[in-house]
Amino acid sequence: MNSNEAINLSFSSPFLLNSGDVYKKWRDKKLDQYPESLAELLVEINDPRTLTESEYQAILEGCQKANMAIYAGKTGTDPDPEIPLSLGRRFGLIGLNNNWLADEETGLTSLTVRENGVRKDYIPYTNKAINWHTDGYYNPIHKQIHALNLHVVQKAAAGGENALMDHEIAYILLREKNPAYIEALMQQDVLTIPARTSEGIIERDEETGPVFSVTPSGNLHMRYTIRVSNVIWKKDPLLQEALDFLKSILQENGKYIYEGLLEPGMGLISNNILHNRAAFTDDATHKRHYYRARYFDRLADTDVSL
Repeated sequence: MNSNEAINLSFSSPFLLNSGDVYKKWRDKKLDQYPESLAELLVEINDPRTLTESEYQAILEGCQKANMAIYAGKTGTDPDPEIPLSLGRRFGLIGLNNNWLADEETGLTSLTVRENGVRKDYIPYTNKAINWHTDGYYNPIHKQIHALNLHVVQKAAAGGENALMDHEIAYILLREKNPAYIEALMQQDVLTIPARTSEGIIERDEETGPVFSVTPSGNLHMRYTIRVSNVIWKKDPLLQEALDFLKSILQENGKYIYEGLLEPGMGLISNNILHNRAAFTDDATHKRHYYRARYFDRLADTDVSL
């Protein structure tokens, strides 16, 4: 059973391959006046904990158009975890993924370089580059991440830029190139993440699923990583062709990819878009610290619109 057959919607989602004119109508609306730069998605606000209605609407507009927005608040290096948590709640995000390396008290993940402990063995807690991915691709299929928010407490002394891409744009580019690419990427057995083990004990089960899927509400979800280690792709020539094309999209740095360096007090709010991170260098006064919040929910009022 493929993803198209598994979903029984009361309407035709543009992300189903049999959607025909519905897809074309949605595609044209999506691409009409699509933001050309990250600056168009930047919203200056006062305090993320107490958004005004106009601030909320401005951020929401960006998320409705591009599945993301950047806010620039005035909290600076204030490490209060309520800054990102309050913002999430304002957009209807309550299903926080309290993963095994998250902060126990808040469920947020403090992304900063760790020299000791188990975290030092995982790339997000180093200063190394992180290649293109969506968050939670190793989660069980019934616990996929639909919203990802990042909040900056402190930036690095140098580097650490992010590149961002709306996963719906990636879908369009793939479908326009060859609709069969979408069919290949929607297979239920295309991407497998091996189990995580420690001293022979399974700490996380092997997880297999699609790259693209359609949610019961008709939205598009993407589960993807460009990494090559600890990833198993189905041996399928058409799938490999689709993956090669997707990789070329991400590496050519085209007009739909935004790049930027977030300052303290700034943050990203998104529907788990494609993103990466450049390598960085800390110093005594600039030790990169981001809060990451992963949610099982999608941002409120951002469902697909025809």
